[in-house]
Parts: sequence; C-alpha cells; structure tokens
Amino acid sequence: MKKIVFVGAGSVVFTQGLLADLVTFPELRGAHISLHDIDPERLEVAEAVARRITGDAATVTAHLDRREALDGADFVINMIQVGGYDSTVIDFEIPARYGLRQTIADTIGTGGVFRALRTFPVLDALAADIAAVCPDTLLLNYTNPMAMNVWYLSGKVKNVVGLCHSVYWTMRGLAELVSVPYEEISYVAAGVNHQAWVLRFERDGEDLYPRLDVDDPELRRRVRVDMYRRLGYYPTETSEHSAEYVPWFMHHDSEIDRLRIPVGEYLGISEENVREYKRTRDLVRHGGELEIAGTDEYAPQIIHSIVTGTPRVVYGNVVNDGLISNLPAGCVVEVPCVVDATGVRPTAVGALPPQCAAVNRGYVSVAELTVRAALEGDPRHVRHALMVDPNTAASLPVEDIWRLADDMTRAHGDLLPEALRL
Repeated sequence: MKKIVFVGAGSVVFTQGLLADLVTFPELRGAHISLHDIDPERLEVAEAVARRITGDAATVTAHLDRREALDGADFVINMIQVGGYDSTVIDFEIPARYGLRQTIADTIGTGGVFRALRTFPVLDALAADIAAVCPDTLLLNYTNPMAMNVWYLSGKVKNVVGLCHSVYWTMRGLAELVSVPYEEISYVAAGVNHQAWVLRFERDGEDLYPRLDVDDPELRRRVRVDMYRRLGYYPTETSEHSAEYVPWFMHHDSEIDRLRIPVGEYLGISEENVREYKRTRDLVRHGGELEIAGTDEYAPQIIHSIVTGTPRVVYGNVVNDGLISNLPAGCVVEVPCVVDATGVRPTAVGALPPQCAAVNRGYVSVAELTVRAALEGDPRHVRHALMVDPNTAASLPVEDIWRLADDMTRAHGDLLPEALRL
C-alpha cells in the first residue's frame, strides 16, 4: 500500500481533480491518501470530498499536523498557497499604485518574487519534516512560482520535480487549431516553466508548424501568437501569463488594447476559486452531489508509472544539469522526462534557439536573485530581482522599484524570511 500525501489539501477543487485521476488506476487501489492543511475547515471539507471520491478504493486520513501526515510517505504532492487570497490582493494592489500592471503575478515579476519569498519559509519546514520522516519520498510540487520553489528545494530534499499542465494543454490547443487529433501528434518543448517553447510539432514526420501560419486577425491579437510570429517558436503558456514575463507589452496602453491583455486577471480567478470552494463546502455539508471530473494532471500518472513500471513521458521542472546547454547550470528548466519504475529521468534537449534562450535568461535572472535573497539573507537581492525583472524594469524608474520593494516587504511582514523583513 503506497502512501500519497497531499500538502495543502484544502485547495479542495484541485485535490478533487487529482483524486479523480488517481482512482482511475486499479493498480493504485488500496493506497493511503493522507491529507494535510493548516485550515481545519478546509481540511474537513477535503477529507469529506476524498472519501466520496475514493470510496473503498483507498484509506483516507486527515491531519492538521504536517509531520504526522508525512510519516512514511512514498509520494508527496505539494500545492500550498501561502497567504491565500489576502496576499494575492497585496501582490496586485501595491504595484498598481506605482503604475505597474500585472496579469497573473505568480511566476516572476513583483508578484512572483514576493509569492516566492513568503513560500520559502514554509518550504524550509516542509523539507525538514520530509528529512525527518520520509527522506526518500518523491516530492511533486505544484506550488507557484514553480521555478523558484523547485530551485529553492533542490538543495533541501533528495527528490523533487515540479509539475505544470501548461505544455500539455498548449499542445492540446495547437492540435485542435491545426485539426489534427492530439493522439496523432508528436512534440518536444523545453525552456522554463510558463515560458517554454514548442521546438518540434509533427504528425508522421510532417512539420505542423506551417499550419499555424494563417492570416487570422483574431489569432494575431493574442500575445503568444505575436511572440511566435516574432521569435519563430510558440510559447507554452497562455497569453495572459506570457504578457508579463517580457518588457514589450504591459507598460503600453496601445499594446494592452491591441493584444487584449486582461490586466489584473488573477484577482478574478482567485475570487472565483474562493467561491468554488464555498460551493463545494456547502454541497458536502448538505449531502449534495459533487461534479467529479479528472484533470489529466501529471502527478497521478507519475505515481502510476513508478508503482507499475508503465513508461510515460511527462514534462517536469528540474535542475538544469546539462539538460539545456545555453541556460545556466543549476537553474530550473522544464523538459521532457521519462517515468517508469526507476523514477523520473529528465532528458537533455541541447541548446534552445538563441532568441528563445535569451528571453529565458531574463526570467532565470529574476529567479536566481530571489532564491539567493532567501538563501543568503540578503534583502538587496530582492531589489535586484525587481530591477532585472523585464516587466518591472520596463515600467518603473529604479527609485520607484526600491520603494515598491519596501512597501511589499512591509505589507507581507512576518510571512517573509526573517532576514528579509524591514
């Protein structure tokens, strides 16, 4: 019986989707699903949902104590959001006062930097608990900012892989766009999380990229299509995400209008997530029917492949140990990974097209400085990270960047590493 731990299980809707995927595998019947959250109400709802979904296919336990939940874990799925909705509002509202626009604010940029900094102390505690009670576990991280969190964890736990659905759903969308069944395409993508590139897109040896070159005015009004037209390779994240990782779009009213960029969109998404949790909570409490749908997420597939030896290829975020030759060694990159009974094995893709690597390096610099700020206890590196962030640097004068960093630091307060507080 394998023990699978959900850390941050109070993210009930996401927990529900992963569990729906897990129970589709008969080989995982009898697993121990261990749920942990710091919010008693959310944990109670997650437990009720888990018992409904798994029935007699799994043993479900719920724990407010994280170390208790982790004890003896074979797999740990991390999906925490430190600070919740209130911190997300801070990530948007304070930068907006300075005239800094953001869309999602969870990857790089001012929002991404401070989301990482308030997550790192919790990752320290998680890593210490793993070292104490399940040192050989495989940690599957879903928490953003993905690259920064995996980079930070890589020296603290033995086995960690970051998982994101952006490559998978990008390729699903592209297959539909060129009217080819997804099951018939082959592809390779690589880069960094939320800013990887489709390097190959084929069916039976036919290059499908030319089919994307259609003169559709609606398609041209999308950021990722604009980036593809100019860089020659399609980015693997939505236009909403992609717009805020580069210096070209967010500061210009004309580009916001031309490319229909939804400024501040994640606040609406976050509000809807809260509403969806409350709907699920009320349904559980009143015995209503849950709409249970699978997600095609990688974590259940990885667990199944390791348990059964079934080989699969997934996309993982891992340390760059010679995987992408023209990105810095030691950074975290997103590449194809082979999974079977031996574990998760990243595959080397060589050099990215130089223009793609150049764009990725700006992202990597922000991530490196943020991680260094926490590891070295150097608050100057927080300011340096914002100074080199593409969107922040294009939008604000440097003195405002430093004042913004001070305001964000005060606002997030005790959630930040102690050495970085004002």
